Amino acid sequence: MTVTEARPAADLQAAAKAARDRLDAHAYETVQWHFHPSTGCPFWLEYKSQLSFDPLKEVKSYDDLKKFPPFQDEWLRGGPVRRWVPKAFADRPVYVFETGGTTGVPKSRISIDDFRTDYELFSDTLPEEHFPKGANWLMLGPSGPRRLRLAVEHLAQYRGGICFCIDLDPRWVVKLIKKGWMEHLEAYKQHCIDQAVTVLGAGHDIRCMFTTPKLLEALALELEKRGSSIRQTGITGIFSGGTEFTPQWTRFATEEFLDGVYMTPTYGNTLMGLACSKPVTPAENYKISYYAPQPRAVAEVVEFNDANQLVSYGGTGRVKLTTMTKEFFVPGFLERDEGEREPPYAKYPWDGISGVRPFRELAEATTVGVY
Repeated sequence: MTVTEARPAADLQAAAKAARDRLDAHAYETVQWHFHPSTGCPFWLEYKSQLSFDPLKEVKSYDDLKKFPPFQDEWLRGGPVRRWVPKAFADRPVYVFETGGTTGVPKSRISIDDFRTDYELFSDTLPEEHFPKGANWLMLGPSGPRRLRLAVEHLAQYRGGICFCIDLDPRWVVKLIKKGWMEHLEAYKQHCIDQAVTVLGAGHDIRCMFTTPKLLEALALELEKRGSSIRQTGITGIFSGGTEFTPQWTRFATEEFLDGVYMTPTYGNTLMGLACSKPVTPAENYKISYYAPQPRAVAEVVEFNDANQLVSYGGTGRVKLTTMTKEFFVPGFLERDEGEREPPYAKYPWDGISGVRPFRELAEATTVGVY
């Protein structure tokens, strides 16, 4: 489906302009918040002295964020983590979520309500016939200090259900892979799948699930061994995510073991939140296009040698992420992913990304675990 087929060109242009206006206003408000002495966070208030411009005076639109130097992920490694808490929220309870951490100090991100807000917005995109309100959920994914575990639980609760979780340490999975302990890896994966099968068979009336592509496939194979299937457990809707989510795998899952169970791909991380996808259809060869939750987060595809230059539509580049909430401001963070730039479409009238995969210069050093 092309953009013009999805929505008349004039309507799409008007929607895209309105979205851009909202983005510009949001960028201005976010910078005013994080750099004002009464509300800003200690990190940005201190960093302001190192800048060659005054963000409070010179950032008036989203494009003005290019004045900031690239955001360094090392800034998120180690503490004190409270330097990221805005002064306006100093008395609020704070969560800390970690990402990575398979080697060295993990990156940490503070959160107060962002994870709830992001997943409430995502909830509005889920079709109720597949994700019925009041249904119970299974969280078959990473546990521990990760945003996903609490976020999926909140999603279930927000929709009126109860979330059942398993224990899964993705750092141990990555260590097993790096050591080449494939027998141990298989045993640990089976341990996780056994937990899921036990919960699904315990009479909890679970209808919805989050999981990763690898774990979903492993669950389907285990259920098949036991004479059952994803559909027969009562699951009607699955949301999943990870770099393993490819058109080829989506087609395989659809044809081999989903048996009509609805599945929606997502692209997300601890910094951004959750990017939704266009409906994935056989007509488009199961192509997956993700759209960030603007204006709270923006994902762009930029030239490999110039992070301020977008590639042309259909062109390949590195993913650049900007997060803008009152809790957390990250301008111009270069992700460990690359992909193709996609045009706006009806529901999300701004740029998207397809073909998400590990960034080529880092791919060999990237160990993909449960994702």
